[in-house]
Amino acid sequence: MTLDLPNLDEPGLYLSNVQSLEGGRGGVQAFRYADADVRALDLTDSQLVTGRITALRAASVHFEGLRLHSIEIDGCQLASACWRDCKISRVRFRDCKMMGAALTASSMDNVLFENCKLDYATFENVRATGPVVFSECVLTETSFIDCDLSGVVLDSCAMRLTGFTRGQYRGLDLRGNDLSTVRGVPALAKVIIDRAQRTELTEALLGELDVTYGEDLEGNRRPWKREPTWD
Repeated sequence: MTLDLPNLDEPGLYLSNVQSLEGGRGGVQAFRYADADVRALDLTDSQLVTGRITALRAASVHFEGLRLHSIEIDGCQLASACWRDCKISRVRFRDCKMMGAALTASSMDNVLFENCKLDYATFENVRATGPVVFSECVLTETSFIDCDLSGVVLDSCAMRLTGFTRGQYRGLDLRGNDLSTVRGVPALAKVIIDRAQRTELTEALLGELDVTYGEDLEGNRRPWKREPTWD
């Protein structure tokens, strides 16, 4: 998969240092925002276009109707992040912590999550309208609910108890991940896996069914079945 990501170091591009991401009606453009500690970051119906956000630490994040285009987000800690009705295009998240984040009714196009911690995050009604890659991310107990992840790539991610519910997952590339504890296996119709992962998906399905193995039952006998006797 080829991603069209921003090149913010190209000749002739100048990024101005800003002290806040709250701009005027047109939002913030051609900017650099770095090394900030904020209690709450709240952006509604705004735009962030062509910029780099580095080492931002926010205790609470709420984005509503936010448009991000050609943005690099690097080494940020966005706690309790809530993204709703956002459009994320040509954005690279690298070495970010967004544990417990909630992304709802949003779209992603040419987006890379690289070495990000997304434990306990919820993606609900999120659509991939273009290439999207999760590379070496932690997705422990992350939930994908009613999402369209057609053609998305998850590569070398930690997927312990990652859940999939409803949605469209055709062509979702899950090669290179341990799938033995994922949840919602029946929703993963027409995904892409390696042959060696068939055993992992079987193990995951059996884990969801919570079956009991007869060999583990006390006495290991079927009470209605007589044992053979020999004269």
